[in-house]
Amino acid sequence: MLRVLGSPRGNYDQECRPVTNGRIRNLIVTEDVGPFRVTGLKPVVEKLRAALADVKQKEPECYNALGSAGMLCTRYVRGSKTSISNHSWGCAIDFTLEGKLDTRGDDKAQKGLIRMHPIFNSHDFFWGAAFKTEDAMHFEISRQQMLKWNEEGVFGDPVALHEEARLVALGDRGPQVEWIQERLNLVLGLDVEEDGIFGAATRASVIQFQRHAGIRPDGVATNDTMEALRRASPQ
Repeated sequence: MLRVLGSPRGNYDQECRPVTNGRIRNLIVTEDVGPFRVTGLKPVVEKLRAALADVKQKEPECYNALGSAGMLCTRYVRGSKTSISNHSWGCAIDFTLEGKLDTRGDDKAQKGLIRMHPIFNSHDFFWGAAFKTEDAMHFEISRQQMLKWNEEGVFGDPVALHEEARLVALGDRGPQVEWIQERLNLVLGLDVEEDGIFGAATRASVIQFQRHAGIRPDGVATNDTMEALRRASPQ
């Protein structure tokens, strides 16, 4: 987010503060997305509306119980003094079901959220249930989608990024990471946890695959690595 859009404001704490970055502020909209209205980054709000329409069709019971605990909230991640929350850009949403928030950090999730998360994954949202501190109420737009929007000029003139910023590497998370984990398990017969988090075990498995495929074993999912994973046959 920082590389593509810049910082929403100059200082942060645990309180919701206004966005002061003019570029980001001009991209913020308040719109109806179906079951409620939200304030967030325009392309994310559009993605959210499409995902919720899909939920309405496939999981109507969940849809009818849905509420929102907020989308835009410029602050640090809860419990952190250094990490900026994706809510700060209006790129994430916290859901309620029947007016109740899922309890953060108890390693459990409301059934409705479990039923909804594959739909949101298919719309390029990452589910917070896979965070180190479980946050099942939370869905955020993927890093890969943000990079794609930047390249397409959705936010204005594209921000030039170093090639490394376009790759999938240690610390990244989202549906693309989950796909990599699925392919590694299928191709190499491994049991990497398919949690969408590019941690140490995933990196080690990428290195193993790169050696197997004759690619420089640096543990980064380069374009060559991704293409080799797509073409590889199961062992």
